[in-house]
Parts: sequence; C-alpha cells; structure tokens
Amino acid sequence: MAYRSEDPTHRSQGRFAVPTLRGGWLTRGTEGRFSAYLLRDGEVVRWTEGTDGRWSGADSLGGGGLLPILAVGQGADRYVHLVGLRPVADGEEGHVELVHSTQFQTGRPNVEWRSIAHSNGKSFKWTGNPSIAVDAEGRAYVFTKNGGGGLSVRAQKQGGGWHPWWDLMGSGTDPSPVAVTNGDGLVELYTATAKGLLRYVQEEPGGKPVRQDVVPAEVTFGTLAAVTGPSGHVTLFYCDKDGHVRVWSPGRSPESTPFVEAVGTGPLSATSCRIDGFDCTVLAQQTADGRLALAAYPAEQESAGAKWTETGAPQGPLTTTLTQDLDGGLVAMTVADGPVLLTMRQKAGADGFQLGGWHSVI
Repeated sequence: MAYRSEDPTHRSQGRFAVPTLRGGWLTRGTEGRFSAYLLRDGEVVRWTEGTDGRWSGADSLGGGGLLPILAVGQGADRYVHLVGLRPVADGEEGHVELVHSTQFQTGRPNVEWRSIAHSNGKSFKWTGNPSIAVDAEGRAYVFTKNGGGGLSVRAQKQGGGWHPWWDLMGSGTDPSPVAVTNGDGLVELYTATAKGLLRYVQEEPGGKPVRQDVVPAEVTFGTLAAVTGPSGHVTLFYCDKDGHVRVWSPGRSPESTPFVEAVGTGPLSATSCRIDGFDCTVLAQQTADGRLALAAYPAEQESAGAKWTETGAPQGPLTTTLTQDLDGGLVAMTVADGPVLLTMRQKAGADGFQLGGWHSVI
C-alpha cells in the first residue's frame, strides 16, 4: 500500500476518512484499560475499554475543526498528550496552527485545547505531520517539519507553559519524523533526508535536542518506526529503496543494517512485548494485498532474524498501532475506511508468539 503523506488541508472532510495518526494512539491507563483516539468531523473521538473488556464510545474530546491528522504521546505518568492541526481563525487561507490537549485519567474528560502556534510564526501553511514524545518528567515535546524544510520542536516547561519554538535546522527532511523517549527518559527524534538518516538527542533533561552526524542511507520517506529496547537504546526501523526493512540503533551500531524483506511499501509500526518470558520486538506492515503482517524477534538481537506472519482479512489502506498490555503481551489495533476499528491480542499463556482473533471496536 502506498504511503499517504499529502497535505491534510487538501484531503476529504467527509464524515469519516482514515486520518493520519502518529504515535501511540492506542494508550493504556494505570489500571490497564485501553483508550483509542481517532478524528471525526473535525474533532477527536475516543473509545474506552471497560473492566469487562467491552469498549464504549465514541466520546468527543473536542478540537474545534481539526484537520485529519493527530499525534498522540504518553509519558510514564500515563497522561495522554494529543496534538492536532487546525485552520487559523481569520487567518490566511490554508494556514494552520498546532493545538494541544491532555487527558489525565482513562475515560475522563481532557483539558481545553490550546494553540501552540506554528514553528514559522503564529500560523503557516502545512509543512509536515507532527510527532510527539514525553520525557521522564512528563514534559511533552512536539516536533514538526518547518517551512525551511528542517525541523523545529516546542517543549513544555517544567513549571507549566511552553518554551518558544526551537529551530533544529536541516533541510529536505521527511514530513513524518519519529519522536521517542530512550531508557534515560530523554527525548530522541529520527528523520531522513535524501542523504541519509538524521538523529537529534537531548544531552540533558529539559534541553534542546542536538543534531548528530548524518548516517548515509537510502530511506523511503514515511516508513520510519522506532522502539526503545531493554538496554535503553532506541532502535529505528525503515524501508530502503530496494524493498528491505533496515535497522539502525546508534547506541549499538554506528551504521544501519539489513533485517528482513518488506511485505509492502507503507509505514512500519513497532513495539516491545514479552514472548515466553523474554523481551521481544514486534514489527507490523500492511502487505501489498491489504492484510496486516507481523514479525517478532528477540529484542536487540537482529541477527536472530524474523519471519512475517499475515493476519486478518484484506482491507483498504490501514493505519496500525502496536503496544503491550500490563502483562507485556502484544496488543494491536488497526483502522480502515468505514470506519473499521479492529483490535487483536497475543494469546496469554500460550507457547511462542500466538495471536488471538480480531475483534471489532466499532
């Protein structure tokens, strides 16, 4: 399936079209219940898992005319941060601002949406899809490609409020960067240019992420995914121009290495989980014929290899997110046109990596 990263201001605003969803839009509360976040009719809507495993919703979280793109991040405190794009009231045609809201408890209302403006001023035209990560202190960092083709970030202050936008420089970057928190609770940002891979990393808590040297690579834009492993190092996955999934973990290897053959051309998803009591990593990608494929391997042991397993029925373009439950088991969720919102879990207590059936949330 081809990856779609087009300007959301030009996309259909019908009752439901599959939006661009960034980050972990399936979140888990402190008590273990899940919440799923989508966009519909210009607002964020949420489905919440009950104690009996049944889902309720959709509950409106507002947003006031949001465009069909949403980035979701969650910190160790389990607070959920939501970032969207909204046309600027009385602004120039096609100009947008980024807006932010927080949900503190599962199933509870969120706080009022507030503008965090745009990296190029109070408002600007669409430049890229935002990405968000939350550091160990619960501060959100919102990244976006800016009007110059580089990257900018806006970070929350420790005592409340936001720092001004910080320009991270660069040019010709992927419109969909990936933000992640490493094992030290510091935020890292990964993106790509025509020359290769770029990494930005904090050197101290609350600090401005610092750009590292470019790593030569041929990257298919829009395919990046990252996960933090048991060592605390971040592992980045992406598709190269030859149809292979490659791996880069700067804390473990200075260069990217080939891993497995891609099953499609669209974005990758990744998460950690437990299989037979061991830390593992799971990848997901939609196949060329529309099914979802999953591949699992021992965490940070790429030399062990992995094999794709297809699951579910063929669908139109899917948006997929992966996470884990309180016991470390895999939980997957996909959304397709319709809308069709499906979830699936790893079979608890089963030997090996066995998956349960797909169940409809809506």
